[in-house]
Amino acid sequence: MTTKNIHQAALAEVKNISDTQAEFVIRPLYYGYGNTLGNSLRRVLLSSIKGAAITAFSIEGTTHEYAAIPGVREDVVDIMLNLKNIRFKSHTDAPVELSLEIKGDKQSEKDGDKRVVAGDIKLPSEIEIANPNQVICHIDDPKYVLKMHFIVESGRGYLTIENSSAERVHSDMIAVDAVFTPVLRVRYKVENTRVGQDTNLQQLTLTVETDGTITPKDAFEEAAAILVNQYQALAGNTSVESSPAPGLKKEDDDAGLNVPIEDLAMSARTTNALLNNDLRIVRDLITLSDDDLRELKGFGQKAFYEVKDKLTELNF
Repeated sequence: MTTKNIHQAALAEVKNISDTQAEFVIRPLYYGYGNTLGNSLRRVLLSSIKGAAITAFSIEGTTHEYAAIPGVREDVVDIMLNLKNIRFKSHTDAPVELSLEIKGDKQSEKDGDKRVVAGDIKLPSEIEIANPNQVICHIDDPKYVLKMHFIVESGRGYLTIENSSAERVHSDMIAVDAVFTPVLRVRYKVENTRVGQDTNLQQLTLTVETDGTITPKDAFEEAAAILVNQYQALAGNTSVESSPAPGLKKEDDDAGLNVPIEDLAMSARTTNALLNNDLRIVRDLITLSDDDLRELKGFGQKAFYEVKDKLTELNF
């Protein structure tokens, strides 16, 4: 069964604030859809994006998490809390065992305690660490050799220490409650917007911050794909045919989207750059984010702003 006349919003703009933070602007939306989309995307981003974390570890000479370690300033509980702050990126779904061995040597008496950081962990090709300067502990005995082993697993959301303990790869290791999600913070803002004469519309701005093991754009797209898969499972054989964006008539929308690039009255240089990147009609243009436009071959800053101004003029 097919149902018609369902209007479709678009990802209008992507603004990269830093390597780990970006803003996504979605518009135009019917009134009320801003909060509906914003809340669902936020929940999925914070709970369902795939990541990796330590689920168990061992320290040579200790048997439980309440032990003190002669030669190390921190106790096992403090070390466990520090391990939970290490941000991993895993290129495999299988558990990976890592190791660390380091002696408390000092370069001089002024050096103080030996600082052990995440970057001291020996890594196989399947694992990366986004924050190698994360402190694990301090060795206060120059003769002490710290030997540790870790299990890093992939997952989604949060793994309680009870579940982690029951599913340990090595039973003699200390279990850790693991936070897999690579998304640190998500906030969204809903504002009023307009298209042509239609003012009863909304714009959603979603700000995503990650831990560096995944880009905000990849996290956003993964969250959207998760929601699509969930809703497709509920939709059965029913499909919808997208109509023009709110504020546009069907005939105006089709005509506008199918206008050839050559007919937009832009400079010859900009037109040729678009055609050379296999962009033929307006519909091809509006599917690109700002970053996609800037990365086009032979496409400069002047051409970028010329295209943005033209799309604004066309109400896209």
